[in-house]
Amino acid sequence: MPEATGARARQREQTRRTLLREGRRLFAAHGYADVSLSGIVAAARVTKGALYHHFDGKPALFRAVLDEVQEEVADAVAATADAEPDPWDRLTAGCRAFLAAATAPGVRRIMLVDGPAVLGWSAWREMDEANSARHLADALAGLAASGVLADRPVEPAARLLSGAMNEAALWLADPRAPGDPDAVWEALEPMLESLRASRGPDADR
Repeated sequence: MPEATGARARQREQTRRTLLREGRRLFAAHGYADVSLSGIVAAARVTKGALYHHFDGKPALFRAVLDEVQEEVADAVAATADAEPDPWDRLTAGCRAFLAAATAPGVRRIMLVDGPAVLGWSAWREMDEANSARHLADALAGLAASGVLADRPVEPAARLLSGAMNEAALWLADPRAPGDPDAVWEALEPMLESLRASRGPDADR
């Protein structure tokens, strides 16, 4: 019966979305180590069997939550950057947007703290490259192709800049002593400017 089959599919998808929502809420509030499967299924009001129907266990659910968070951050960065007509302004706006998105409540702990610890650095890095880091690398490659960046390899610059921004986001969102966004940008802006090709003494006149 197609109608019944469709209703079951919608119910399964709803259960999955609920598990993701409640898992994300709990992971963000308490951290991966302090969240139990029992707590997740209780919050989602489903059985452990329903959870295992969608995910192999807590690590798999966390990975799905992390993927969702990283995609949201990447989308926010891309939307902000794409609103700027000038290619260099797109890069700087994207960097600022990343710092804002990565330090948002519910993002920092999942994406920058627990993500590498739970999945391992290699797996986390692979996911990061598929989302935010890829946008950064693409932006730098575009600037290099148009001559805005100095003639040097793009990949090392992308990796170094990505690492610097991840560390800056952790510092900004540290609950013990939150960092100063203006201080971060004061340090980051010269790093970005150092990548630019020399424009000559009369470039800004």
